[in-house]
Amino acid sequence: VFDIEVYVTDVDKFVETVKAIAPTFGGINLEDLKAPEAFEIERRLKEELDIPVMHDDQHGTAIISAAALINALEINGKNIAEVQIVVNGAGAAAISCTRLYLALGAKRENVVMCDSKGVIRKDRDNLTSQKEEFASDKNVSSLEEAMHNADVFIGLSKGNVVTPEMLLSMAKNPIVFAMANPEPEISYDLAVKTREDIIMATGRSDHPNQVNNVLGFPFIFRGALDVRATKINEAMKLAAVKALADLAKKSVPEQVNIVYDEISLSFGKDYIIPKPFDPRLIYEIPPAIAKAAMDSGVAKEPIEDWEKYREELMDRSGTGTKEIRLLHNRAKKDPKKIVFAEADHLDVLKAAQRVFEEKIGFPILLGRKELILELKEELGFDGEVPILDPKTDEEEEKRNRYAEVFWKSRQRKGVTLFEAKKMMRERNYFAAMMVNSGEADALITGYSRPYPSVVRPILELIEKDKGVTRVAAANLMLTKQGPMFLSDTTINVNPTAKDLAKITQLTSALAKMFGMKPNIAMLGFSNFGSTKSESSVKIREAISYIHRNHPSVIVDGELQADFALNPELLAKEFPFSKLNGKKVNVLIFPNLDAANITYKLMKQINEIESIGPILLGMSKPVHIIQLGASVDEMVNMAALAVVDAQNRAVIKKA
Repeated sequence: VFDIEVYVTDVDKFVETVKAIAPTFGGINLEDLKAPEAFEIERRLKEELDIPVMHDDQHGTAIISAAALINALEINGKNIAEVQIVVNGAGAAAISCTRLYLALGAKRENVVMCDSKGVIRKDRDNLTSQKEEFASDKNVSSLEEAMHNADVFIGLSKGNVVTPEMLLSMAKNPIVFAMANPEPEISYDLAVKTREDIIMATGRSDHPNQVNNVLGFPFIFRGALDVRATKINEAMKLAAVKALADLAKKSVPEQVNIVYDEISLSFGKDYIIPKPFDPRLIYEIPPAIAKAAMDSGVAKEPIEDWEKYREELMDRSGTGTKEIRLLHNRAKKDPKKIVFAEADHLDVLKAAQRVFEEKIGFPILLGRKELILELKEELGFDGEVPILDPKTDEEEEKRNRYAEVFWKSRQRKGVTLFEAKKMMRERNYFAAMMVNSGEADALITGYSRPYPSVVRPILELIEKDKGVTRVAAANLMLTKQGPMFLSDTTINVNPTAKDLAKITQLTSALAKMFGMKPNIAMLGFSNFGSTKSESSVKIREAISYIHRNHPSVIVDGELQADFALNPELLAKEFPFSKLNGKKVNVLIFPNLDAANITYKLMKQINEIESIGPILLGMSKPVHIIQLGASVDEMVNMAALAVVDAQNRAVIKKA
């Protein structure tokens, strides 16, 4: 992108200059052109060039405000064909906005446009052709008169021209877009104080509903350029409006809530348009533009694989990682029922909402039903999903049935039937039994309690996989060098040599589930027997056992971390290693201290995204998140749990 300033004031010279440099570029965005020259310049360039040309001040504002208007009208239950619209300002942006509203269904006879002289009436002299287009024959002459009973006010003029009295004269549930900068036509605080029923937007970032051109130009041009469109036409602009409006109705990524210091943004009066820092813009808007260009016949290079195109957009923008997207896509192919055991916590419910709306799985919500319903309403989560409270009389039959099964499995281990029934009132026991009984496919828990207290009921109720004597946990770290598995990060405090061998096998199987060929390094503070410490000896014993019994597994150690992760250094000093010529992607640690500290340091210092801890060796897809896990971490873990359940179903059928 180049910012080019043209030092000319003559329209013909400006057009000729732009035409002369146009072959260098794939598209041209015009900025800061005043009306009426802006209309002539854009018209001529669009006619005479075969690349997209757009005047952002006009069309960017029009597209963003139109998307916001559609959503505001939907919230208020009003029809765009029936509402009375007042537009204050008659410059390029105001004209383009109004034209786009008409294309969306607004009626010309319902629009009153004002300039610095008042209402633009048909009986006024010396009107430009653009102003004539919107001249009114209504019996109003001032902005104050025009505002009476108006449903919508669009401000593209100057600050502080709208008074509280004007707002009070508007119709019920008014929509006011005061977009003058830096001072809006009426301040946000004064407007919402004057009318509680107002939906208010400005061009400023310090209040809700910012109508900002940055939501349009980059993504519209991205879609146009990717199909080598010859122009940006009406169909493409309307597609942008719809895509932006639709995006505002979807659940908001947690990172957006964090950036804007919000607890939970959701579609409503204070959120009618996406935020400029929403990472989804780059892969939601361009495909809509590209498709509209293709459908309207202005695309030279049509897109054939839309899923691949979305992936490429994400890669360009650094949105997420390929591994996470692959995981989510695999989950969506065959969604499973997931129990969220702590759904009466806001962040857990946010995660469940995303899992539901993104079709990753079918959530089952456990917790206090009234609180969950309140939180669902707050989030705008209207999906029909089961809500169960293990402590209520409503679940007594299920509680007793689960207790009977649990008691029979633990009656010779000191558990009475009374105690079993009491345990089933506790959400983690109840949730685990849902998975055990097949009433749910997977379980996500651990958000609000320390890991040891959560893992205990899981280990009591869920059997280990066949042949597994000790379970473990691994974290997938999504580093700049590629994905890497760390194990055991949460379960075994000081594993024996035999335990390390089993942990290695379990983690190797997990890496294969992600489509990776595991290259495993067992880490220590020494290299290949350079010391005789207890931890070094047990690592060597574990390595020896695996080499003897599983010779196809690529594993070596003990190794210091820098040698394990530096192939050149390893090859130079230890040319005999099985890991030579290979990129290590699995790290096995000698004890829990080392593994847990390492993965948490990587997360905090390097801001590395992590999935886990992933519980290994269980017979069912049960996964325990870390205390206070983020919404993204829970969604990723849910996707992994679904894929885990899918794999187990395939193995069971085989």
